[in-house]
Amino acid sequence: MIFKLIKIASALTLSAGLLLSASSTNAATKDMQVHFINVGQGDSIYIKTAAGDDIIIDGGNKDGSDVVAYLKKQKVKDIEVMISTHPDADHIGGLDEVLKAFKVKSVYAPKVSNNTLAFKDFLTAVKREGLKVKTAQKGVKLPLKGVNATFVAPVKTYAKSDLNDWSAVLRLVYGKKSFLFTGDAEIKSEMDMIQSKQTLKSDVLKVGHHGAKTSTSSAFLKAVKPTYAVVSVGKNSYGHPTSTVINRLKAQKVKTYRTDKSGHIIFTTNGTNLSVKTVR
Repeated sequence: MIFKLIKIASALTLSAGLLLSASSTNAATKDMQVHFINVGQGDSIYIKTAAGDDIIIDGGNKDGSDVVAYLKKQKVKDIEVMISTHPDADHIGGLDEVLKAFKVKSVYAPKVSNNTLAFKDFLTAVKREGLKVKTAQKGVKLPLKGVNATFVAPVKTYAKSDLNDWSAVLRLVYGKKSFLFTGDAEIKSEMDMIQSKQTLKSDVLKVGHHGAKTSTSSAFLKAVKPTYAVVSVGKNSYGHPTSTVINRLKAQKVKTYRTDKSGHIIFTTNGTNLSVKTVR
């Protein structure tokens, strides 16, 4: 009888250990998702961290209803961090509608303004929600659990006419996998990032300025060493993405995706493995 009880106790201990081990494994393999939303000629990125935090970087063009609809489809209830990379309408345009549709806890943007209606609408919406814009600049870290999210640019202050170089550039690290979101940062900002000796190496690069030849320099690509690149682009008269940039990416053997060709581009990572799928 005693021997039987010992055997039962051992079995219970073993199964409890297996359950504990399984739950620990599950906890360690929670996924983070990064969605490059197809908003046409513009930028909008939605991130769901493994800890459950929601981040939105830019909101597409004037009408933010497509971004709001996409976030609702992802069952977003509130947003922990909103980032406006810079005041251009094709990045900031829909953020006022996102602010109207969701409870947003904090807003970050570089310390530069614009006199466009899109920028004024954004500031009005921030004020209406009782929020203040926090400055996005080199070294500012986002207070998020389970990830390391730090702005690597703007490194310096630029002329007010150089709005693209003011772009807030975020490097996000989860486990062994990393992403670099560059807004419209151009070569001047890229060189400042390189010279500031920050870690720029990232598995996924959001290509600067929709693939314009004034961004994504060879030197910057060598510093970032991406495996994947995403060009957020739509029908446009600028020639984006330029063959210059596409050829630079090819030369570095970077697997490149485009929202105009693939639709929404979604990366999933557990911090060790990284997969990508496209949704039209």
